Amino acid sequence: MEPIEKLQEKLSAFAKDRDWEQFHSPKNLAIALSVEASELLEHFQWLSTDASERKCLSDATIKEVENEIADVFLYLLRLSDRLEVNIVDAAENKLAINAKKYPISLSKGNAVKHSRRIREEK
Repeated sequence: MEPIEKLQEKLSAFAKDRDWEQFHSPKNLAIALSVEASELLEHFQWLSTDASERKCLSDATIKEVENEIADVFLYLLRLSDRLEVNIVDAAENKLAINAKKYPISLSKGNAVKHSRRIREEK
């Protein structure tokens, strides 16, 4: 069993043991994921780009950020499990799609979104 699958199994058991499955609809999990992502974002909200780098953050802030990253990851795993989406396969597929949308020849050093680049080419 892959590490992701083991983690999903633990997470599923965690919810089942607490009778939380009743609350873990895909809708509720997506909302919770968004809330946790916002809590992660709060740590960077008013920082400059440079100030958001690891070397500028205190150990306490890094620990808080680490916990928020874990919350986001766990909700994402739970959501993918509930929807029977293989998260690793989905990520691999999306990476392949993005490689086609953003070829190195057009995208290297360029942050322009694919849809904007297409509009500008017309």
